[in-house]
Amino acid sequence: MRLNVDWRQSCALVGTVLKYLAVTMLIPLFVAVVYGNDVLVFLASVVITAGLGVALERSADVDDLGAEETLLFVALAWVGVSVGGAVPYLLEGFGTASTVGLSLESPTALSVSVVNALFESTSGFTTTGATVLGEISFERHSHALLMYRQLTQWLGGMGIIVLMVAILPELAVNGAQLIDAEAPGPELKKLTPQIAETARILWLVYAGFTALLICLLYALHRFGVAPNLGLYNAIAHGFTTLPTGGFSPEAESIAAFSPAVQWLVIPFMIIAGTNFALFYFVLQGKYVEVFQNREFQGYVGAIVGAALVLWALLFSGAAPPLELGGATRGVLENSLRQALFQTVSLLNSTGYATSDFAQWNEGGQILLLAVMFIGGSAGSTGGGVKLIRWLVILKAARRQLSMTVYPDIVEPVRLGGQVIDEEVVRGIFAFTFLYLFIFAVSAVVITLDAGRVGLELTTLEALSASIATIGNLGPGFGMLGPFGSYLEFPVTSKLLMIVLMLLGRLEVVPVLVLFTRSFWKW
Repeated sequence: MRLNVDWRQSCALVGTVLKYLAVTMLIPLFVAVVYGNDVLVFLASVVITAGLGVALERSADVDDLGAEETLLFVALAWVGVSVGGAVPYLLEGFGTASTVGLSLESPTALSVSVVNALFESTSGFTTTGATVLGEISFERHSHALLMYRQLTQWLGGMGIIVLMVAILPELAVNGAQLIDAEAPGPELKKLTPQIAETARILWLVYAGFTALLICLLYALHRFGVAPNLGLYNAIAHGFTTLPTGGFSPEAESIAAFSPAVQWLVIPFMIIAGTNFALFYFVLQGKYVEVFQNREFQGYVGAIVGAALVLWALLFSGAAPPLELGGATRGVLENSLRQALFQTVSLLNSTGYATSDFAQWNEGGQILLLAVMFIGGSAGSTGGGVKLIRWLVILKAARRQLSMTVYPDIVEPVRLGGQVIDEEVVRGIFAFTFLYLFIFAVSAVVITLDAGRVGLELTTLEALSASIATIGNLGPGFGMLGPFGSYLEFPVTSKLLMIVLMLLGRLEVVPVLVLFTRSFWKW
C-alpha cells in the first residue's frame, strides 16, 4: 500500500512556521532583558525553536500543495506551534521548578510538567485562555513569561496560517484552501482578487484595533483613571482582547482594574467577535453592507438579549456581594456593567472576568452556560459554534416545519436574501452534530477520569470544562471559575482537553478528516 499524501511537504512547511515562531519569541526576550529575568530561557527557546524549524524546512522541497497536503499542513502547523510554544514553559520550569510543576525527581513528575507546558501553550495559541499555571503573579512568574502567554494568543487570534499566507509568497497559490481550513466559520469572504492581499488586510485591521486599544488603555492610565494599569498591562491586555483570548498577567483578570477600563474593553470584545471583513467595508465607506448583514444583526441581538436578561437577574440578586465585582443587587450601573461584560466575554469566547460568576446563583450560571454555546461571528477571532450556523439551523428548522404542512413546497434556506446552498446547510448540520457529540462525550470522560483520581466534579463543572476547551472559552464554573485553574486535573484529562482545544480552533472537521481512510487513499 502507498500513501497518496505527500506528508513530507506538509512537515517542511511546518518547519517554516516554527522558524517564524522563533522570530516572534524575540519580543518576550526583549521584555526579559528589560526586567532582567528569564533572558537565558527565551534565548534558548529562540535557538531551539528556530533550529527545529530549519531542520524540518530542509527535510523536503515544497511544490504546489494538493487538497490533502493543505489539510494536513494546517493541522500539523497548529500542533507544531503548540509543541514549539511549550519550550519556554519547560525551560522556565527547569529554572524555577514552579511554573509548570517541573521536577527532575521522577519521570512521572517530568511527564506531568511536559503535559502542563503543552496545555498552556495550546491554550494560548488556540486563544482558549484555560491555564495550569496556578496562581498568576509577578512573584511566581516573570514579566517575560507572562507577556509570552499574551503574545501566543495574539498570534493565534487571527490565525497562524492567515499570517503565513500574508507574508510568504509561496503559500499564496494555495492561500484560499489554507485559510478556509483554518478560518472560523463556514465560509471565507474574499475581499480582494488576491488571497494574500485579503490575508494582509485582515491582519492589518486586527493589528490596528490592537494598537488602538493599547493606546486607549495607556491613556486611561496616564489620565489617572486606571493608576494600576501601566504600559505593560496595556500591551498585555491589548494582545489578548482582540484575539478573544482572555489570558491576563493579573490574577483578578479585568476585575483588577477600574470600571472605566472594563467599559472600554467591552466594545473591543464586541469588535473581536465581529466578522473582520465588515471592517474592510467600513474603511471603504460601505456602511450599508455592515448594518444589513444578517449575522451582524443576530450577533448584536444575541448580546443585547442575553445581557438584558442577565442584568435583570443580577439587579434582582443573582450574585451575592463579592470582594471582586462588588454588589449588584439594586445597583444599576454595576449590575449592567457586569451583565454586559460577562455576556460579551463568554458569548465570543474571550473569557475575561470582572467578578467571580462561579458564585452566582443557578439561574445566572445556566444563562452563561447557554451563552457559551453561541460563539462569535464567522471570520472573527471568536470561538464556539458561531452565530451564523445557529441562524442557518433555525432557518432550516422553520423550513422543515413548513414542509410538514406542505410536503410539496420548494423553499430554499435564505439568509439576508441570499440562498444558502444545500451542501452548506448539510455541512453546518454535520459540524454542529459532531461539535455537540464530542462535547457531550468529553464531559462524561472528564467526569469519570476525575473520579478515578478522587477529584470531585459537579455536573456543571464537567460540562463547563468540556465546552470551555472545545469552545476555546477558558473559564468554567466551580473550581474552573474565572479565577480558577485546570492544574488539578489528571494528565489524561489534560491531554483530552488539549485535543479539544485544537479541534475547537480548527472547527472539528479539518482535523477529523485526517483520521479517515479515504483521506490517505491507501
